[in-house]
Amino acid sequence: MEGTWTLVAADSFVGYRVKEQLVSVGAAEAVGRTSAVIGSLEFDGSAITAVEVVADLTQLKSDDDRRDGRLRTQGIQWGTFPEASFVLAQPIAIDGAPAEGETISATAVGDLTLHGVTNRVEFLLEGTLSNGLVVVVGSLLIQFADYDMEAPSALSVVSVEEQGVIELQMVFGR
Repeated sequence: MEGTWTLVAADSFVGYRVKEQLVSVGAAEAVGRTSAVIGSLEFDGSAITAVEVVADLTQLKSDDDRRDGRLRTQGIQWGTFPEASFVLAQPIAIDGAPAEGETISATAVGDLTLHGVTNRVEFLLEGTLSNGLVVVVGSLLIQFADYDMEAPSALSVVSVEEQGVIELQMVFGR
């Protein structure tokens, strides 16, 4: 298990979940994801010592092409800030190599860069060894103002919350 593990992009994604009020629908939840993600982690046998993940935000897709296009110039402004990244700042201690199917809960402390702003965050994660792959899932609530973002607006949108959830599923292989 020791060594470098590389992200398997086809099975991985990062995305967002934001509550909104739409004129024709009422309360709704906008969900967008991208699997255009690269990254790696280092495991030394007792701790995950390094993680770096970069997501291509230009590939974010939701259930509405209009929303996706709006995010080019509003909200995350992927036209100006095409990538988001996370870099682990503190090792994550692991009590021995996990058994196949065993789930481990951990907190990953690191630097999240989004919209050109970097903040120290704590991702709550669960990791599982499955068929020789490390599968990590987690989420993080962020305030848009912490990343100098304003909620997107449009004629069909009554309101968008000032916060959102970043969601991830990362699959790492040897």
